[in-house]
Amino acid sequence: MKVTDYIIFLAYFAIVAIYGFWIYHRKKQTQMSSKDYFLAEGSLTWWAIGTSLIASNISAEQFVAMSGDGFKMGLAISTYEWMAAATLVIVATFFIPVYLKNKIYTMPQFLSQRYNGTVAMIMAVFWLLLYVVVNLTSILYLGALAVSSISGIGFWYCMMGLAIFAVIIALGGMKVIGYTDVIQVAFLIFGGLATTYLALNLVSDHFGGKGVLDGLAFLREKAPDHFHMIFKKDSANYASLPGMTVLLGGMWIVNLNYWGCNQYITQRALGADLKTARAGILFAAFLKLLMPLIVVLPGIAVYMLYQEKTGIDVNSMMPGGELRPDRAYPTLLNILPTGLKGLSFAALTAAIVASLAGKINSISTIFTLDIFKKHINTEANELKLVRTGRWVVIVAMGIAIAISPFLGIDKKGGFEFIQEYTGFVSPGIFAMFILGFFWKKTTSNAALFATIGGFGLSVLLKFLPGMMDLSFLHDFGFSVANAQGIYEIPFLDRMGFVFVICIVVMYAISMFENSKGDKSHGLEVDTSMFKVHPSFAVGSLLVCGILVALYSIFW
Repeated sequence: MKVTDYIIFLAYFAIVAIYGFWIYHRKKQTQMSSKDYFLAEGSLTWWAIGTSLIASNISAEQFVAMSGDGFKMGLAISTYEWMAAATLVIVATFFIPVYLKNKIYTMPQFLSQRYNGTVAMIMAVFWLLLYVVVNLTSILYLGALAVSSISGIGFWYCMMGLAIFAVIIALGGMKVIGYTDVIQVAFLIFGGLATTYLALNLVSDHFGGKGVLDGLAFLREKAPDHFHMIFKKDSANYASLPGMTVLLGGMWIVNLNYWGCNQYITQRALGADLKTARAGILFAAFLKLLMPLIVVLPGIAVYMLYQEKTGIDVNSMMPGGELRPDRAYPTLLNILPTGLKGLSFAALTAAIVASLAGKINSISTIFTLDIFKKHINTEANELKLVRTGRWVVIVAMGIAIAISPFLGIDKKGGFEFIQEYTGFVSPGIFAMFILGFFWKKTTSNAALFATIGGFGLSVLLKFLPGMMDLSFLHDFGFSVANAQGIYEIPFLDRMGFVFVICIVVMYAISMFENSKGDKSHGLEVDTSMFKVHPSFAVGSLLVCGILVALYSIFW
């Protein structure tokens, strides 16, 4: 990077740091309560909630890993982003009202209030392990790898720099995170769009075109297999996105669990009133529609340039002689002109830092409010809770730094790695939440089965096809042979199977216990909670209409 690039990057750092300090200083004039620190209670506007949702979600796993999947499999990987937009509308309509009406601020609190303390404690530990071992470490590892390859700075220095920057923001609490995320998303979107613009121009120039629209046309003409949303059984990418499951099966579980039952995400809306929360979530849905343009199209452009052996450093895609799709975005950033490279580098760093800060804040919230406050120091005052939360931020990041180099992201790529291993617990969690919301007869033992049994079933279905001959499932589209010729169930299909089994068993357990006279305690839910403002309804229809149009074009 040139001096100009570093100046632009340092300007980004200074703007975020100064603005964050100003927000923190304003709040520090009064005593900060635990709800202020963890939830920014009542102080986030709809645009701050929406941008914070996107900033927390978009990170190295999208810029690096999803772009790599764009290189490998094309536009189909965008289904995670586009279906998330529809999911956000559902969450805003049906999930958030339940949380706010019942004054729920953490996911373990929901489980404790709806089921019992045992279920809540088990899931609190599950979530902490998942957030630290899978999510936080992978974001830090992929982020440091990308920043190092672009800047030329050593991997460990990059990792420490990202971690320290994220911790500084997180120590200010949710309000600082929420409002600095507005700036982070501005850099993310403008820097990301600038990178996409250049990538399409490079493709256009190579084929004799006259701009980005020609570049996009050349991509569709020269790489038509990269512009299909649904893969057939004979596709090499079927195991990652198994046909119609993308629209009708496990993809819904991935998204509804992530956006509706995830402390890391819902925390942004839990401190607001219903109208503000819904508006913020709808704003995030519109921003989600843009994400494939920013993170997937560049990957497809690099694929085309790689195939043509022009415009990029081909060797950078093949460290050690082996093609690594996750190198697509860093390779692209390395050929950007001075100035634009600094802006794009700032966009990538903004995405990583915002996601890290949001993740460790959620880790801190769950540990402090659901473990420390309830089981370690029940008499802790507000000051003690805030101090504990800040120490957890530092400790969690320290653990992530220690273990992230040993993460061992396999050849599937970083994005798929995160989705698959999160998917071991997602089906059971979502089953437990959805029945807990809308069926008052669901019992605590049924929830306990979903908690532990759902994880056990996921592990079993991961390895069972390798131990038994389940190749017959291939005829029904539910299994594929891996590189070793062993049949396996695609993880999205596996999630669908586990979810259905959990629902059926939870129903059976609940009906049996209800027949014995055992009492379950439901939440306060009534149909009036789900009425929406006309402006929200119009916005939701617009999001869904755009999605239908996109899938119709790229079917």
